[in-house]
Amino acid sequence: MSIAALLVLFLVSAAITVSGAPTAYEMLESFHFPEGILPKGVTGYELDPSSGKFRADLNGSCTFSLEGSYRLSYQPTITGYISDGRLTELRGVSVKVLFFWLNVLDVVRVGDDLDFSVGVASASFPLDNFFVSPQCGCGLDCDDFRIRKLKLGNPSLSSVLKTV
Repeated sequence: MSIAALLVLFLVSAAITVSGAPTAYEMLESFHFPEGILPKGVTGYELDPSSGKFRADLNGSCTFSLEGSYRLSYQPTITGYISDGRLTELRGVSVKVLFFWLNVLDVVRVGDDLDFSVGVASASFPLDNFFVSPQCGCGLDCDDFRIRKLKLGNPSLSSVLKTV
């Protein structure tokens, strides 16, 4: 077999291997999370299936607002543990509450809602708010085209996150 044929065979098999690996967004869905809890721009991820420890890499820091009220920030590397319907010990994701940035520590799926915890407070949002991944810089309001609206419900004192 010629060197050129071997090279073509190697490239084809490498392409099949790469395309066969699930993306970070597909991996989230396998744990019953919508892809929209991660912004667009994930360049890679690692997952230890035995412990659930994960790492997701973005192509840089990412900050955006949702509906002008929630300001979210993602570091270039996000880490934590994932299991069915649970993200715990998160590092690299924060939300602006009033004048303070708070780390999002846990995300738990409860039926058709996602519960986000910043430690002393938490807030629940409908699952369908997260079917589309936001884009860094403009969130879901890119190029003057609104992708979808975030359903916030009524703010209450019992949930600090809803008062942002």
